[in-house]
Amino acid sequence: MVISAEKVFPGKELNIFPDEGENSIAVLKLMNKLYTELASSQNFFLIAGPCVIEEESIMFTVAETLKELCARKGIPFVFKSSYSKANRSSVNSFSGPGREEGLKILSKIKREFDVPVLTDVHECVEVASAAEVCDILQIPAFLSRQTELIRTAAVTGRIINIKKGQFMAPEDMKLAAEKASSTGNKQILLTERGTTFGYHNLVVDFRSFVTMHQFGYPVVYDVTHSLQRPSVGNYSGGNPEFALPMAKAAMATGMVKGLFIETHPEPHKAKSDSASMLPLAKMESLLESCLQVL
Repeated sequence: MVISAEKVFPGKELNIFPDEGENSIAVLKLMNKLYTELASSQNFFLIAGPCVIEEESIMFTVAETLKELCARKGIPFVFKSSYSKANRSSVNSFSGPGREEGLKILSKIKREFDVPVLTDVHECVEVASAAEVCDILQIPAFLSRQTELIRTAAVTGRIINIKKGQFMAPEDMKLAAEKASSTGNKQILLTERGTTFGYHNLVVDFRSFVTMHQFGYPVVYDVTHSLQRPSVGNYSGGNPEFALPMAKAAMATGMVKGLFIETHPEPHKAKSDSASMLPLAKMESLLESCLQVL
């Protein structure tokens, strides 16, 4: 099914790109202003924020700090956080404030700091309300094969960030992207977040950046999730000390257009992914090091 541009991109400023080949980002004919900015950034763009929505004061601190930092560095910035973590290791783990309260906070951040926002959706029933607030809807890695979820998200006209499942080969992401583009919405990001490597561990195959880049969509590297140690006991562990070299190495491939980083002022106090998030104070040095690679 191909739906009209008016339905896919309601009220959006459209840019017309010349057709430079089937595998070029330039072949994406209809793109809103944000997608154009991200896809054509001279540096790279950053998607960052706490794993899960916490107290408003913490969220505002992160959003304000990252906006100012990215403005100084010339890096397009998207704030991210989740209103619900549907796949926590334990039933006793904090999973978020819920959709209604979480979207209120994201809406405040978007309005107060004039930044685009991203959140993930887990079921089709969530999509409409999330799309009213968020500029980018994210398909979680564990749900990256869910056809109806991807298509329902794409029909909103929002940018769709599809995370590569830990169980998927990079070439499989072409089919995932086609599920979104089949609706007429070609505003797609493809994110590498690591591949299962035995039990409780992940590894990043850098060949995946090359493979996914060939599909014609911006490729994102999820730095902190790829450094998780999934479900070690009741909680996931992590190795954020490797964030800097991994981010630099990814940028050195020349195939990565964006970085995805979960960050918190005090990760050890965070309510989710405390073992893998990068301290907010370390963001500037990481971004500067990555800029030097370009």
